[in-house]
Amino acid sequence: MRLFLRDNLHFLRANGRWIGGGFLLTLFSSFGQTFFIGLSGNAIRAAFDLSGGEFGGLYMIATLASAASLPWLGRTLDLMAGWKVVRFVMPMLALACLLMAGASNIAVLVLALYLLRLFGQGMMTEIAFTEIGRWFAANRGRAMALITPGLQLGNALLPVIFVAGAQALGWRGAWIAAALAVLLLGYPAILKLMRVERVPQSSDPHISETRTARDWTRRQVIRDPVLYLLLAGTLAPPFIGTVIFFHQGYLIALRGYDPLVFAAAFPVMAVTTIVFGFLCGHLVDRFGALRLLPFFLAPLAIASLAVGLVTPVWGIYLFMFLLGISNGFTQNLMGALWPEVYGLANLGGIRAITVSAMVLSTALGPGITGAFIDLGVPLPTQMLWMAGWCVLASLALAVAARIVRRREA
Repeated sequence: MRLFLRDNLHFLRANGRWIGGGFLLTLFSSFGQTFFIGLSGNAIRAAFDLSGGEFGGLYMIATLASAASLPWLGRTLDLMAGWKVVRFVMPMLALACLLMAGASNIAVLVLALYLLRLFGQGMMTEIAFTEIGRWFAANRGRAMALITPGLQLGNALLPVIFVAGAQALGWRGAWIAAALAVLLLGYPAILKLMRVERVPQSSDPHISETRTARDWTRRQVIRDPVLYLLLAGTLAPPFIGTVIFFHQGYLIALRGYDPLVFAAAFPVMAVTTIVFGFLCGHLVDRFGALRLLPFFLAPLAIASLAVGLVTPVWGIYLFMFLLGISNGFTQNLMGALWPEVYGLANLGGIRAITVSAMVLSTALGPGITGAFIDLGVPLPTQMLWMAGWCVLASLALAVAARIVRRREA
C-alpha cells in the first residue's frame, strides 16, 4: 500500500498540471449534471406549475437537442487544443446558469436546460476525457482515476451547498452563485493549467504495454456493429443514475425522506466512487478496459434492486454506496475504453459520438420514467426493470469485448 501511494504521488507531482486541469473540468461539469439540476427540481415544477412527467418531458427535449449538437461541437477537439475550446465552453456554461436563474417562461427554461446539458455535462467532460486520453498512454487508467474524483467532489459538496444556498438566497440566487463560480474560479484556473500540452513520453513506465487500437474514422465507427453492443451496456449507468437524481424530489415525497438526509447520502457515493476509481484505474492499466467490461454492471444491478425493494432511508445510502462502486468503474472504463477499441487519431470526434449517446440516455431517462410515473407505475417498480437491463447488458458487453480482441489480434 505504501509503495502504491508513493508511486501515485510521484506520478501526480510529475503530471500535476494536466491532472489538475482534467480534475477541474470534471468538477465544474457538475453545474450541467442531472444531480445538480435535480436539486431545484421541486422549485422549478412549482414555479412553472409542471407535473413530474411534464418537467421530465421538457428535460428530455432539451437534453436530446444537446445530444444532437454534441457530435458537431465535439469535433472542435480534433481541430484545436483543448484549452482553446475551454475559452468558449465555460462562458457558455456560466450563461446557462444565469438563464436558469432568470427563466420567466417555459421557452427560456428549456433553453437554459439545453445549454447546461450541452456545455456542462457534454463538453466539459468531453474535453477532460479526450485530452487525458491523448496526453497519457501507458498510464491512461491511472490518469483517468485521478481526474474523475472532480465530479465526485461535486457530488459530495454541491448538493448540501446548493440546498443551504437556496434556503438563504432562493433557488434562483443559488444559480447566480453557480455562474459566478464558473467564471471567477473555474475558468481562469483551467485555462492556466491546460495551456501547456503534454505528449506521452518514451520514459513512461510500461510504454510497451500500451493498449491502443488501430485508428478508425468516424464513418467507420458509426458503421461498426460492435459500437452498438458496447453502448447497450455502457449507457446503463448514466441512464439509471440520472433517473434517481432527476426524480429525487419525487422519491423523497413518495417515501417521506428528509431532503437534507437524502442530500447527505451523496458524499457516500462520492467517496466510494473515488476509492473504486483508483482500483479500476489500476486494473485498467494492468488488464485493459476490455477485460473488465462484462463485470462492471453487477454493482449497478444490485443498486437498482436496493431502490426498488428497500423502503427505509438507509436504502438510499445502500444505493449510493453501490452506485459509487459502479461509477468508479464506469468513469475510468469509459475514459480508457474508446482508445482501446478505436484508436487516437479521431478520438475527439469519436468520443463526441459516445458522449452524445450518453447524453441521449440521460435525456430519455427522466422523460420515459416520468411518463410511467404519470401512468401510475411507481419509480421503485421501474428500478426492478433496470436491474434486469444490467444483467442482459453484461452479456452484450462480453460478446463485444470478445469481438474486439479477436479483430485487433
